Amino acid sequence: MIDTHNSYFVILISGLALFLYGMGLASSSLEKIMAGKITGLLNHLSQSKFLAITSGVVLATLMQSSGAVTSMLVGLGSAKVINLRQVMGVIIGTAIGTTLTVQFISLDLASYALPVFAIAFAFYFKAKKTVFKNIALVFMGFGLLFLGLKLISSASLHFATNPLLTGLFESVRENPGYSLLISILFCAFVQSSAVTIGLAMSLASVQAITFYDAMLWVYGANIGTTSVALLAASSSNYIGRQVAWAHFFYKTISVVVFYPFTQYFIDFLMTFDTTISRSIANGHLIFNMLSAVLFFPFINKGAQFIENMFPKAPSEEFGTEFVSLNNYESSALAVSYANREIMRTADIALEMIKDSLKLFETNDPKVFESIKERDNKVDFLYRETKMFLLDHANKSTTVHQNVMNMIMFLSDVERAADSIDINILSLAAKKNALKLEFSAEGWSEIREMHAQTVKVASMAINAYSNRELCEQVIKLKRELTKTEIVLREHHITRLNRGLNSSINTSSIHLDLLSEYRRIASLLCNHAYNQQTSLPVSPKDS
Repeated sequence: MIDTHNSYFVILISGLALFLYGMGLASSSLEKIMAGKITGLLNHLSQSKFLAITSGVVLATLMQSSGAVTSMLVGLGSAKVINLRQVMGVIIGTAIGTTLTVQFISLDLASYALPVFAIAFAFYFKAKKTVFKNIALVFMGFGLLFLGLKLISSASLHFATNPLLTGLFESVRENPGYSLLISILFCAFVQSSAVTIGLAMSLASVQAITFYDAMLWVYGANIGTTSVALLAASSSNYIGRQVAWAHFFYKTISVVVFYPFTQYFIDFLMTFDTTISRSIANGHLIFNMLSAVLFFPFINKGAQFIENMFPKAPSEEFGTEFVSLNNYESSALAVSYANREIMRTADIALEMIKDSLKLFETNDPKVFESIKERDNKVDFLYRETKMFLLDHANKSTTVHQNVMNMIMFLSDVERAADSIDINILSLAAKKNALKLEFSAEGWSEIREMHAQTVKVASMAINAYSNRELCEQVIKLKRELTKTEIVLREHHITRLNRGLNSSINTSSIHLDLLSEYRRIASLLCNHAYNQQTSLPVSPKDS
């Protein structure tokens, strides 16, 4: 073991830090490697309960935290991409997935920690492709994880024999409720059940706590990890809250059911000839497996109970106003409904364009959150209206030729909103993080470009329902393109003059001009399509 020449308290904290950092590094790298498969899993959640549970196992294994997975589901619920019934199985599956990580860390692999880290670092240093770098980072993370666990075990041995702490450990052993409470609070603080159970393994291995206390730590870790999703749901909508509280109730009720049988459970685990750490890991695995089997038949009833407990508030009501899958009084009326919903979606996107400049004027989180919330609404309306149009096209005996044009315009509106939510918001975050300021001339030009973009976007949206405006829209779009070229030349002139503020913000400035031009181009595409007599292509943007 490395002679650190430090106090055991420092060793303990350092071990926890390495453990947490290693786990975060490994899970983030695994998530990058499997990003496409994660998306695929989420897209098929509603197909079956078994698939949902499998998805939860895989996701929790990749992210190494049921709380992190549930937080992701809370975010998807906030965007109305999923509902509670779709993810109840995932919540159960995440509990099983986290046990695999605990099984792994229960193995005595500390002697391989530094060699694994060193070899993985060498591969990372030499690798050219991103996927190989991420694989190397996974092994580096596990190397740090096991090194941290070794430091925790070393420090735990000292604390177990420290006379000052002997009374504390005796008090914990005499009052099982303390163990449960301490583990819940500790897990809520470090936001990782694996870290909490890993610490319990270390303490049990040096007999600082009993096997019974360690199982209470397992229970507490399962409850404490729900705090991650509960915090994420505090500013979410009703679906996000339903997901977070479903996670909490599932974990808590599982503990309540198993708690009276803890000693019998321990007696069963002790029949296996293995180390105390392996026994604790096995207890964690069996506890979550049995909980999944016990609650599987009640997934739908549990979802209904949570939905009734956390209903949708009137203030959270948002949905389509003009389309639904049953208002087919006539084909013409169905198209009229869809057009009104499309214009409603476009108006939300236009407001996002208008407010996008505020992102660079202030670092107020509310402005950023407002943009994201509106983009979620645009995404929702895009999905619902597109499904309405496709359903109408499939069922109608007289398919309208302009249905595809309607979908294309709606898609362009959604892409324009995404450009603000993803690209412009990222540019603003970068500017604020680096505490950069545009030059007076540069800021004036950005405001000019923004004002002209708003003008083009407004006219383009109006032209969607008034084809006579299409020619004027194309003219305005061409003027905007010329304006961007002129403003780029002005910026380059300032760079040649060596103006520091222009040099520091150059990439942000030029990218912002491009994004505004791109947004205007997207909203003008339909004008080119309708002006069939014009030989000009929208690709001139």
